[in-house]
Amino acid sequence: PARYFDTKTTEPISFFLSGLEELLSWKPDSNGDFNICSVPLAKRQPPLHSKRPRTLVCHDMRGGYIEDRFIQGSATRNPYVFYHWRYIDIFVYFSHHTVTIPPVCWTNAAHRNGVPVLGTFITEWTDGEKLCEAFLAGGEEAYRAVSEQLARIAQHYRFDGWLVNLENTLSAAAVRNLAPFLRHLTAEVHRAVPGGLVIWYDSILQNGTLKWQNELNEENRVFFDACDGLFTNYNWKEEHLERTRRLAGSRHTDVYVGVDVFARGEVIGGGFDTDKSLRLIRQYGLSAAIFAPGWVYEHLGEENFLQNENKFWGLLAEYLPTHSICTLPLATSFSLGMGTSRFLAGKEEEVGPWYDLSVQEIQPLYPEHEGRLSTSCFLQDAWCGGSSLRVQGTIPPGEEHVAIRLFSFQMPAPPKLFLTLLYKMEGPHPDEFTVSLEVTTWDSGTCLEGNITSLPEPNGRHHPRFLPALPPGLAKLLATCDRGSSGWTSRCYELELQDCSLRDLSLLVSVHQASPQETPFTCLLGEVRVLDAASMGASPPQVQSLTASQFWWQ
Repeated sequence: PARYFDTKTTEPISFFLSGLEELLSWKPDSNGDFNICSVPLAKRQPPLHSKRPRTLVCHDMRGGYIEDRFIQGSATRNPYVFYHWRYIDIFVYFSHHTVTIPPVCWTNAAHRNGVPVLGTFITEWTDGEKLCEAFLAGGEEAYRAVSEQLARIAQHYRFDGWLVNLENTLSAAAVRNLAPFLRHLTAEVHRAVPGGLVIWYDSILQNGTLKWQNELNEENRVFFDACDGLFTNYNWKEEHLERTRRLAGSRHTDVYVGVDVFARGEVIGGGFDTDKSLRLIRQYGLSAAIFAPGWVYEHLGEENFLQNENKFWGLLAEYLPTHSICTLPLATSFSLGMGTSRFLAGKEEEVGPWYDLSVQEIQPLYPEHEGRLSTSCFLQDAWCGGSSLRVQGTIPPGEEHVAIRLFSFQMPAPPKLFLTLLYKMEGPHPDEFTVSLEVTTWDSGTCLEGNITSLPEPNGRHHPRFLPALPPGLAKLLATCDRGSSGWTSRCYELELQDCSLRDLSLLVSVHQASPQETPFTCLLGEVRVLDAASMGASPPQVQSLTASQFWWQ
């Protein structure tokens, strides 16, 4: 069927639903199983419901369902990827089709990094009026059928809820049922999807008029009260934020103030000035909805995309509270889910462009300090996948080392950790440097949830002990530790800790002797793993009930 498979190549594709009839007649179909997310939503700290201002990203690119529709990947050169997951809370996939089911590759990548994904339910223009009239003016039975289907779809494909965007006028009969519909949809999504969300876009007033308010006010509050959040329109001024904050009360972090990166209409700042908008939003303690950050790719072009993307998010980092890992093991080779070659164990296995977000690995923080430090994706060499993490910086004059923070943690430290590192020094004198890992901790009693800025300074700095030989029993699992190859150096460490919580994992780059000048370095990271020694002995779960069907041998 053309809905599920590309007509030219027969490959499985992600899809949307058009119109009310397609939505109401949808039922699970084994042809659509490719579109079910296979990665559970990873836990992170602080959790979504904490009272910290959040960041939502709404991805809207060229109508949606472009190269990302190919569920098993494609040979796309210079594709669009998103990888600053540590800085955001919610990812929305947006298109102008009635029911936008997020392509599964996005849900897999987001979930692996702890970010929930919402689809979009949209109605617009005169067709939208007719559609709304049909299910809202039709009474309770009609709107309940729609909300139950939307909840079923999210549950079946394992994404996390909906952005509801009705952008057309409603009749008096239809608008009477709008808040009850939103309440019912929210309850259904909460029941069907653990941690599920429904967010309303600021468009319709309580009398049914289509009029964007750019704020939360008495005209649209009834819809905010009926669901998990409001995504405001983009043309706000500071006074809108002030009134919104007052009216939202204790739910101020449930208001996502819209920021259009394309800066259409009267806006405070978009493009590389998006930070101006965010600064104001955060002054009022509100959440932010960054719309179409794909501007970096669409407007500035594909060629320098990765460089421009790091610049864009680097400028915003100050206003984006980051998230911490709270479960082990952590293992990543930093791959973005794209590349110009595929690598395995440091060797180039296959040359040619590829794109498959489902295999994107856990992404680190991307620290940037103008002129002193940059972290970026390096496509020309990797240990595994399509890229490595390139860390470039300088060791200041008179200093012997510099620490680059890769991940933050918020979890009790197990009594014993094993850590592994694969790296490669670039440049003329790689032997001048030593590369290792540093773990910081704090006393267990201080592990508070809440505002990350008030977290205490780490009070323990640990340099895990290098293991020249592996303990028996671990050798098989940590096979990489003794066989760096193709110029990659492999290191294994152990660290014993007591009564403390993990705080940060950093890369430590040292010189043997401090120099009066600054010392530049470039290091490629191929893989990092942090493992709880206690869980290493357990045998991995066995695969069961494996079936295979629909074979076509060529």
